[in-house]
Amino acid sequence: MSANDPIEDSSAPLIEHLAELRTRLIRAVLAFVVGMVAMFTVAEPILEFISQPLAEVLRARGEDARLIFTAPQEKFFVLIRISIIMGFAVSFPVIAHQLWRFVAPGLYKSEKGAILPFLIASPVLFTIGAAFAHYVVTPLAMNFFIGFSDAIPALANLIAGDGTFANPDPAQESGIQTVFLGSVRESLDLALKFIFAFGLCFQLPVLLTLLGKAGLVTAEGLANVRKWAVVGILTLAALVTPPDVVTQVILFTVVYGLYEISIQLVRIVERQRIRRLRAEGILDEGEEL
Repeated sequence: MSANDPIEDSSAPLIEHLAELRTRLIRAVLAFVVGMVAMFTVAEPILEFISQPLAEVLRARGEDARLIFTAPQEKFFVLIRISIIMGFAVSFPVIAHQLWRFVAPGLYKSEKGAILPFLIASPVLFTIGAAFAHYVVTPLAMNFFIGFSDAIPALANLIAGDGTFANPDPAQESGIQTVFLGSVRESLDLALKFIFAFGLCFQLPVLLTLLGKAGLVTAEGLANVRKWAVVGILTLAALVTPPDVVTQVILFTVVYGLYEISIQLVRIVERQRIRRLRAEGILDEGEEL
C-alpha cells in the first residue's frame, strides 16, 4: 500500500479487541432478538404472503385455498421459523453495521471503498432473487406439482383409447380419489427453498467481482471455463430445485446470465486496476497485467 493509503491506527491490546468484539456481538444478538420478537407479531400475515402463489394456483383450479396442519404444534413452530428468518432479515443492517465497525479499523481506505459497495449490493441482489422466486418461480412450480395429479388420469384416458386428455369425472370413478391438502410446514419449506436458492444464486456477481478485485480470478479465466460453468450451473439447478424442468430451466437461464454479467464486471475491475497501476508508474503505457 502507498503512503497515501494509510491504515487506521489500532494499537489496542488484545483484551480491548476482545472486549470490543463482545460488545459488537451483544448488540448484534440483541438486534436479532428484537427483530425476531417483532416479526413474530406479524408472522401470520407473512405466512399468508409466502403462501399467496399457492393460494392463487388453487383458486385458479377452483379449489379451496387452504392449508392444513397435522400436529397441534405444527403451525406454532412454523410461525417461530418465520419469525427467526424474518427477524434476521430485518436486523441484518444492524448486524452488518456492527461487523463493519469491528473490521473497518483494520482495513486500508482503498479496501473500505472496495468492500462497502458489495456489502450494500449483496442484500439488494438477494432481495431481487427472492422476489423473482416468489413472483415467478414459485407459481410455476406449484402449478406444475399440483397439476401433475390431473395429468396422470388424463394420460390414462389417452392410453385406454379414449382419445381425449379430459380429466375424468370423480363422481364416475370407483377407485380412490386423490386431493391436495397442503401442509403448512411442507408448503412453507418448499417456498422458502425457492427463495433462498434464487437469493443465494443472485450473489454470484458479488462473489466473482470480489474474487476479481482480490486477483483470484480473471475475466479471461472465467470465459475459458464457461463450458464447465454451464455444467456446474445445470447441476446446481438440479440440486436446489425439485424435478420440475421448467423451474430448472429458469434457474439455469438466470444464473448463467449472472455468470456472463460477472465476467463483464471482473473485466471492468481489471481495467480499473490497470489504470491505477499506470497512474502510479508501476505499469507502462500499453503494458498489461
